Amino acid sequence: MANNIVDHPPGNSVAEGNHDGDFGVSMEDLKNIMELRSSEAVTMIQEKFGDVQSICRRLKTSPIEGLSGNPVDLEKRHATFGKNLIPPKKAKTFLQLVWEALQDVTLIILEVAAIISLGLSFYHPPGGDACGQAAGGVEDEGEAQAGWIEGAAILFSVIIVVLVTAFNDWSKEKQFRGLQSRIEQEQKFTVIRKGQVIQIPVAEIVVGDIAQIKYGDLLPADGILIQGNDLKIDESSLTGESDHVRKSLEKDPMLLSGTHVMEGSGRMVVSAVGLNSQTGIIFTLLGASEHDEEKKLHPNQRDLRTRSSQAVVKIRQQQKQESAQKRALCLFSTGLFMSAMTVIILILYFVINTFLVQNLSWVAECTPIYIQYFVKFFIIGVTVLVVAVPEGLPLAVTISLAYSVKKMMKDNNLVRHLDACETMGNATAICSDKTGTLTMNRMTVVQAYIGDTHYKTVPEPEAIKPETLEMLVNSISINSAYTTKILPPEKEGGLPRHVGNKTECALLGLVLGLKRDYQPIRDEIPEEMLYKVYTFNSSRKSMSTVLKNADGGFRMYSKGASEIVLRKCSHILDAQGQPRVFKMKDRDEMVRKVIEPMACDGLRTICVAYRDFPAEAGEPNWDNENDILDNLTCIVVVGIEDPVRPEVPEAIAKCQRAGIDVRMVTGDNINTARAIATKCGILQPGEEFLCLEGKEFNQQIRNDKGEVEQERLDKVWPKLRVLARSSPTDKHTLVKGIIDSTVGETRQVVAVTGDGTNDGPALKKADVGFAMGIAGTDVAKEASDIILTDDNFTSIVKAVMWGRNVYDSISKFLQFQLTVNVVAVIVAFTGACITQDSPLKAVQMLWVNLIMDTLASLALATEPPTESLLLRRPYGRDKPLISRTMMKNILGHAVFQLIIIFTLLFAGEVLFDIDSGRNAPLHSPPSEHYTIVFNVFVMMQLFNEINARKIHGERNVFEGIYRNPIFCSVVLGTFALQIIIVQFGGKPFSCTALTIDQWLWCIFIGIGELLWGQVSLFPVKSDCVGGGGRCGGKKGLLRAAVMFPSQPLPWQLLLHMKAVSNKV
Repeated sequence: MANNIVDHPPGNSVAEGNHDGDFGVSMEDLKNIMELRSSEAVTMIQEKFGDVQSICRRLKTSPIEGLSGNPVDLEKRHATFGKNLIPPKKAKTFLQLVWEALQDVTLIILEVAAIISLGLSFYHPPGGDACGQAAGGVEDEGEAQAGWIEGAAILFSVIIVVLVTAFNDWSKEKQFRGLQSRIEQEQKFTVIRKGQVIQIPVAEIVVGDIAQIKYGDLLPADGILIQGNDLKIDESSLTGESDHVRKSLEKDPMLLSGTHVMEGSGRMVVSAVGLNSQTGIIFTLLGASEHDEEKKLHPNQRDLRTRSSQAVVKIRQQQKQESAQKRALCLFSTGLFMSAMTVIILILYFVINTFLVQNLSWVAECTPIYIQYFVKFFIIGVTVLVVAVPEGLPLAVTISLAYSVKKMMKDNNLVRHLDACETMGNATAICSDKTGTLTMNRMTVVQAYIGDTHYKTVPEPEAIKPETLEMLVNSISINSAYTTKILPPEKEGGLPRHVGNKTECALLGLVLGLKRDYQPIRDEIPEEMLYKVYTFNSSRKSMSTVLKNADGGFRMYSKGASEIVLRKCSHILDAQGQPRVFKMKDRDEMVRKVIEPMACDGLRTICVAYRDFPAEAGEPNWDNENDILDNLTCIVVVGIEDPVRPEVPEAIAKCQRAGIDVRMVTGDNINTARAIATKCGILQPGEEFLCLEGKEFNQQIRNDKGEVEQERLDKVWPKLRVLARSSPTDKHTLVKGIIDSTVGETRQVVAVTGDGTNDGPALKKADVGFAMGIAGTDVAKEASDIILTDDNFTSIVKAVMWGRNVYDSISKFLQFQLTVNVVAVIVAFTGACITQDSPLKAVQMLWVNLIMDTLASLALATEPPTESLLLRRPYGRDKPLISRTMMKNILGHAVFQLIIIFTLLFAGEVLFDIDSGRNAPLHSPPSEHYTIVFNVFVMMQLFNEINARKIHGERNVFEGIYRNPIFCSVVLGTFALQIIIVQFGGKPFSCTALTIDQWLWCIFIGIGELLWGQVSLFPVKSDCVGGGGRCGGKKGLLRAAVMFPSQPLPWQLLLHMKAVSNKV
């Protein structure tokens, strides 16, 4: 028999299970069977058990009705055969994260230097003036005795730094585990329990469950085939073989977890789960439970996590880019050079001044004092290196992405790859499916051509000949997936629920509309009695089911795309319900008078047909599809309406205003596609855009050898808006061609939507792949970057808005951060070289770098998106990360701050009528002079943080500030902490309390940043596509976050980089 079924006793009831006895088969027996393939497995089953039916009996399950769902039975199965999950790796404790934070090279250097400084501070030379100014000049002897405070303060700051870093890592890990949990909860699989078809979380699947498998599924556990229809499996994830494996009871009934169902459908009895399945055994051998972040074995989830981890690979690939390497090397080398020069100049200055100018000799008892100076210089040099790199950027990237991902879930975007958030902000093109994305995916038959009559509405059953009506009802009821059903509405007065394939639901709705019921027919002819099934796939564009008649003959029902099925029809049922010859001219006339008018109304046209195989002709060769699917008799051609979602036209208009071209790629008739595209606004009246069918598209882009030529493709895609009757290969070719194209102002960044298994290649090739959360197959979801949980195009527009917001938010932080870095490095370097001391002390630098960076990243990276983000053109793929506007702002504010700081540094004592803090000896008390310098520096950063909220030259920097309570809290909180540090920080922070007048002057100078920001808003030439003054390449911010060499780097950068890469 061509169909694969297992005989079962009639009336076999739900297996409750004998809970007192053991199962008739052990876990080891099942594992041994699953290790076999093909004929070996069939032979083993026959020799040891007899057949699959016997295995079901031993597992105490029914092939038809499944398990009972009895909690006691399920628990026993868990205990005997294991659960469908892998023990998760234990999360790192807070102390482990603290220890990791302590491993940073730069941090260790700072610790050692602070300990040496702390130890030497307790030594006081007996010779008094023998060490010259190095030990003298301190007015208060008590201050000299308190010299240890600076070293202790640095150590204390290091402890705070480590704790904050560890807490950041811990909180980020918690966030990503929450995201992981959300992804896992989304994964369910269809099983039969108590005779009911239900979906359960994959972790709840047990050995003995009867699982329904269909096209597009990723198998959640090992199983043995009970019944299959044209079943083909992709086992390349386990075997490495790319060819699809045909599964049947006679030849190869073994189904393995982690493999993809590429064609067909069927049922299997679950034989192994979790660590006992074939994939679980491999993971055990690889030490997956010890070394990987795998929580559950279920392949859907494991593959999701595997794909998520590929974001790390993408990040690492960005590191290899030459431009990023050059920028990284330049930035790091500059910091290292300035750090080294600072130390060298300070040491030379000290040596020349002490031993040449003062003409002192090296005295043994003064050696600790001199070393203490050298350690102080070394700490200053390390401080310069620390501030030379924008170490807050990786934290800002992480915070912004984590914040956006969490918010995007509420907008029906389940983000699987974090870099997809930012990439969507760069999108210049969207290739969208039609069904379910642009339309409501609630299909209804609204027109029909039957019995030589074109009905504009569904006809009454009395208008159709009884013979034709019976043939139509039987064909639709049988030649559909039995999992496709129409259920009563959940709420009274609501619409009936469509479960399964929506096109088939429309046809079943036609049956109900004709006052007939499909379920009795299915009960009379259960799925096990289907002799042969040709399931729908992208090449067939049709589905056919064969039944064996009582006389030994066969009847085949078919349905599919109207123009394709009609080409295979040689007869059609006339008004009397009798077959008449259907010639080519008749088909052309039907296309012109029936199909094209339906398509122009935006209807999908489906042809339903049948064919009889007489018994005297013998059994046909079912593998010869071309002969089998021919000489059909047309029953009906229906027009199915799938209304455009009401919100889609506005969403597409937003995309077009944002500079994003929307293209429809569909398998529908070109007239249907053109009508829907016009309703959606993809096609505008009077515009010269192309609408092509897949066949014509390939003719235009391929040469005589059938090879795709980029030059030919570049002439087609810019104007192409609708690609109809397209195959998955056509979709992949189009996406690849647009991405690889170099025509136009900028290279394209392409987003793609898909729901089918064969959409996988296009989804993977796209810069951002969107899978349908409702209609999408598991394979499509695995290949995607973002899952649309509502299958709605408007959610893609929200993803664009969030993507642009992520980029803008981090650009704001980058502008603010680089300004701080430039000013701090120059002040520390220049001040140290001229005054033998950095105006900004090491502890103050740590405050500025850690606390302000962390708080600033939190403030600037959590700005909520606004509709104005969609009023700008895309950023492009390879444009500079830092735009001209940003560079102008960075340099402009840096110059302003440097003028202020140097004025206060060299003339501050005159302006404020206070003592100078320059050239102070070792262990001298904090001075008002340097406290004012430090306070003014921080005040300018606070007000510049407000300036940084706008990066496109907007004048109103306060616009929408109250919409971000985090920003307001951070600015006010930082200001409060600064007051505490200055007024009460004392020796540890090298500060002395300031008067009210001095505070007002510091705040007034800080407000000058806002005024300077207004003055400096002169226009610059835009370096972005379509204006906007800001650009960024694909994944540019993630590239920036990881573009620095791995060793040695400031501790913050290393740890934050690690956190980003490990948790993405």
